[in-house]
Amino acid sequence: MNDSSRGVPQAVGHWGAPEMRAAPVGPAYDVRVPDVPGAGRDADDRDDRDQGAGRLSGGPLFRDEIPQEPMSTAPPSPQKKRAGRDLRAAIGVGVGLGAVIVASLFIVKAVFVAVIVLAVVVGLWELTSRLQERKGIRAPLIPLAVGGAAMVVAGYVKGAEGAWVATALTALAVLVWRMAQPPADYLRDVTAGVFAAFYVPFLATFVAMLLTADDGPQRVLTFLLLTVVSDTGAYAVGWRFGKNKLAPRISPGKTREGLFGAVAFAMVAGALCMQFLIDGGSWWQGLLLGLAVAASATLGDLGESMIKRDLGIKDMGTLLPGHGGIMDRLDSLLPTAPVVWLLLVLFVGST
Repeated sequence: MNDSSRGVPQAVGHWGAPEMRAAPVGPAYDVRVPDVPGAGRDADDRDDRDQGAGRLSGGPLFRDEIPQEPMSTAPPSPQKKRAGRDLRAAIGVGVGLGAVIVASLFIVKAVFVAVIVLAVVVGLWELTSRLQERKGIRAPLIPLAVGGAAMVVAGYVKGAEGAWVATALTALAVLVWRMAQPPADYLRDVTAGVFAAFYVPFLATFVAMLLTADDGPQRVLTFLLLTVVSDTGAYAVGWRFGKNKLAPRISPGKTREGLFGAVAFAMVAGALCMQFLIDGGSWWQGLLLGLAVAASATLGDLGESMIKRDLGIKDMGTLLPGHGGIMDRLDSLLPTAPVVWLLLVLFVGST
């Protein structure tokens, strides 16, 4: 700490002795100011010290200079945290979608399968559109949409074997369809097409396969509830207590505290769902299921964040106010579907 910070107008010489000199008489100077000996210092350094002394005096440096009010020492009021989206619109759209899904799920199973197909087709359209807009990648939408719908229906009618066959045929259709265009970037385009077929419709097929069990609607409802509760817990705890970033290069908004919130919320919800919704289920199985859902939902969210960062976009679409696009809602659902399907098969069987 230098001496001027203590309010003492003195400087330390080469040997520690303070030295003083009188400031030149004039309107711009009214105090004695410190100086550092040494004639070799340039004039600019001396002028800077003189001006600093003028500020220490409490008066204006020049005649026409207006004294400014002292800055307030009161601490700034803390800013209230705000959500990054329109919460009213997001909640309204979420409630509306939930009502449609639950109604179709418990009234007619085939109607819910149609809802899955619609979500898959719209999701594929958003994904292929963004790939072409941002990267110039032309993943063929028509074979992906037709094949994706067939994959979901095959999974519902024929189970896992039907889903695998439909997936293979969809990949083949993508390879053949792209042959009608010039060969430039063929490998890039078909690779993106096969990735899209796996990422959206294939993973969504596991939701249709959840529905085939006798208690299928309860299994799908469990899957949806745990994923939504996990996301809600991550958001609520992260917004309130989040300080340590989880993956700042991928998604700066996610925190480790939010991850703990997702795990806690999902495990509690899993125990309740397995105990009261799933035939033959037990609360301890729900704890494991909730833990797995929190992990898969978080990874799925980070995975799509990685895709969107690579594409240089915030949202995959604008179809859902407050949410973005369909793919922005499917990001945590898609990778969670096979995890829930597999664990429920291990815990209580497939029928």
